[in-house]
Amino acid sequence: MTINEKAVEKAVRGVREMLLPHYYGEIAFTSKSDRGYDLVTELDVAVEEYLRAELGKLYPDIPFVGEETGGDREAKRKWLCDPIDGTAHFIRGNPFCTTMLALIEDGQVNMSFIYDFVGDVMYSAVRGQGAYRNGEPIHVSDRPLKGSYMGWETHIDQGENLKKDLALRATSSFFKSICAGTEFAMVAMGKLEGRICFDPFGKDYDFAPGSLLVEEAGGIVRNIGSGTYDYTNLNFIASNPVVYKELTEGPEALFPL
Repeated sequence: MTINEKAVEKAVRGVREMLLPHYYGEIAFTSKSDRGYDLVTELDVAVEEYLRAELGKLYPDIPFVGEETGGDREAKRKWLCDPIDGTAHFIRGNPFCTTMLALIEDGQVNMSFIYDFVGDVMYSAVRGQGAYRNGEPIHVSDRPLKGSYMGWETHIDQGENLKKDLALRATSSFFKSICAGTEFAMVAMGKLEGRICFDPFGKDYDFAPGSLLVEEAGGIVRNIGSGTYDYTNLNFIASNPVVYKELTEGPEALFPL
């Protein structure tokens, strides 16, 4: 079954009228974990249910897997959704929040949408067809690691990550939005040179949509220590080719293959 990208995009854009009125107000939230910052609101669930229903109308044979309500993770073909990536920002009226959706087929991300519903900006990609921002092509930068602007998602108490953190800070500036969708879009547009992730708390729906966007924008996405990418492995580098080569090749590589 061929997927109509425009029809799916229209469904994703429909979340804006659900979310925007609450972005400027107050909304109740709870925490899903002992860490205290894995937050959820009734709108996370409402958006997920809306997208499940809309995509079910379009493609009833494709299962839907959401962050809040789950689904058939064993399906070879499925939608993978994060209804509000950056809920902590959303409830405070900060702009780093997106709705993310990916089409997974036989273990590969083949279509993705990252929707900045505050700014009404849609980032989209279909495998082999490039990456786009509101229909206009986007591309990663060609800047080197020295002087770069990098997304860095890790916990420095994870052994060797502290050393890598300090080494990267010697050449790069760090950007941390706590919103994967925002950072992947910035890498794809060339506003960040890359994003490195060691995240013991992340999930596949946090990263799968952005991985395809960066790849289709001319970037490289690989699991750390590997020459391949599995979207269920949450340790990865997503960067422009210049930075990726510096990070993985040569005697001073921080993440050798």
